[in-house]
Amino acid sequence: MKQFTFLIGLLFVGMNLSAQEIWNVKAIDPSGQFIDVKAIDKSGKLLDVKALEVDHNTQYLDIKALDGTKKLSVKILVSTDLFAPVKAISESGEIFDVKAITKDGKHLDVKGVSMTGSIINIKAVGPNNEFYGIKAISKSGQLRDVKGVKFSSAETETTIGGVAIRANVKALPQAQTQSADYIWNIKAVHPAGQLWDVKAIDSKGKIYDVKAISEGGNLHLLDVKAFIGNQKTPVKILAGDDKYGPVKAIGTDGIIYDIKAISPTMKILDVKAISHNGKLYNIKAVAEDGSFFGIKAISPSGQLYDVKGLAEDNDFMVNGVKVRGHIKALPQEY
Repeated sequence: MKQFTFLIGLLFVGMNLSAQEIWNVKAIDPSGQFIDVKAIDKSGKLLDVKALEVDHNTQYLDIKALDGTKKLSVKILVSTDLFAPVKAISESGEIFDVKAITKDGKHLDVKGVSMTGSIINIKAVGPNNEFYGIKAISKSGQLRDVKGVKFSSAETETTIGGVAIRANVKALPQAQTQSADYIWNIKAVHPAGQLWDVKAIDSKGKIYDVKAISEGGNLHLLDVKAFIGNQKTPVKILAGDDKYGPVKAIGTDGIIYDIKAISPTMKILDVKAISHNGKLYNIKAVAEDGSFFGIKAISPSGQLYDVKGLAEDNDFMVNGVKVRGHIKALPQEY
């Protein structure tokens, strides 16, 4: 159990754009050179595109175009194009191109070029149709991958100012290793080094598995689902005014299933969203004395991911239930 002791005690609201909280967004060409990524308005004015760190959250960074004091959302649009356009959008629906601009002034399109699971791979398209990676880089040299994040199976995730949005654009920790593991276990890590099961429980006390799923080889953001009957049931943070956000599974019929941490002796604890850093919620098992311990996804080959809540801009509905955030597993901070 020693391999898990380092996991204990890691707890991570306004936006403050201090130097420590702004990451540069760059494309990387085949020679290893950085290329600026900018948004461009209709007059040709260039706007910086940055990743914004809120309250020391570096696992799930918002990507924004900065226009003076305005922060414009960067999104992947719904489109019939072969590669999906990445654009900045004002609240009124004004659309700004997002381009990688080479040192000799060439403007390269930034596109969503492929999808694995809930992740859309974002690239700058080079002059010979080669793809250049897009990264967020901190002042200390840390790297994050800039990706499209899709929460809904519908083509249109939401709209901004009447513009149909396919996916959000975020900076996520890099997936450090390869894995063929499709289903990962979800466990609570007790401070004594014990692993407790995390399960869904119905109103009659029947217990169901909760797992993280790596779809299509996606290791950046794993879906967390309750396996109820033959359904993979979404696990979400419910909306409300509770001190800690309830973490529940929601069936297609709107039935709500508790999510609990269960000890080897069948001691049962609530699993809650206990705090947040920007749009990233910290998910913990809540002990009887009010202390917390972490929830992790553990692959059969021994990889460890953090289980977190990811909020959208506003509360939303899932199967008739009002929800605040999605439960996902993502690489740990480093």
